[in-house]
This record gives sequence, structure tokens and C-alpha cells, in this order.
Amino acid sequence: MLKRVEVVAAIVVDSQQRLLMAQRADWQHQGGKWEFPGGKIEASETHLQALTRELEEEVDLHLEPNSCELFKAVHHDYADKQVSLYFYLVKKFSGIAKGMEGQPILWVDSKTLPQLTIPDANQIIADALLVAWPTN
Repeated sequence: MLKRVEVVAAIVVDSQQRLLMAQRADWQHQGGKWEFPGGKIEASETHLQALTRELEEEVDLHLEPNSCELFKAVHHDYADKQVSLYFYLVKKFSGIAKGMEGQPILWVDSKTLPQLTIPDANQIIADALLVAWPTN
């Protein structure tokens, strides 16, 4: 039986209704693909604690936990691992996003998002966001 990995991911939305995406390193599982920033939940952490830590470590953003809401939970089985991803909508944050681990990051709009190569588990969220994207 494959081990299930518990992960939080942030759907960071800026004032221009763009989303923050980060590119996975080539050596990582699903390497080279674009994803919502986040990472594994540590044993002692709540989802929001993990989300806060991961965003600071990965993209140097500081979120306001009370402004985060669960958008969707996705359970996905890859050939080599199972993941449970909890995607949180983040609308209030401070800082300027930068790839703290040397990874490229992008702010994307509704026209750019479908052009990115995204891991299967993230694609479900991207598709749902495109349906709900504000058109103003």
C-alpha cells in the first residue's frame, strides 16, 4: 500500500485577480510542472500553520490565516504515491513573492493559466478556478 502524503497548497490571488504559480524543480516528483505553492503538513501542524510556514519558506509571502478559506480538497493517486491536497484561497497577504528555493514563479491570469503544464492533482483546481474566474 502506498503512503498517503498530506499537503496544503495556496491559491494566492492578487489585487489584479491573478494567481501565483511556482515551477517544480526538475528532480522533484512531477518536475518542471507549474503548481500552486505549498507543501507537506508536519505532524504537529494544523493546515493553516502549514500553509503559513510553506508560503514563507517557498515564496516569502506572509498570509493572514483568518482570511484563508478551504477551496477544495483533492485526493489523487499517482503511480508512485498517493496525495491528499487541501487547497486554500488566500486573498490577504503581505510581501513580494519570490522563489526562495530558486524556483521560477509566475503571476498568471485566466488566459495564461490554461497554457501551463500542471500536475494532475492541481489541474482539477485550475479547471474549477477557470470556471469561477471573475470576468470584470
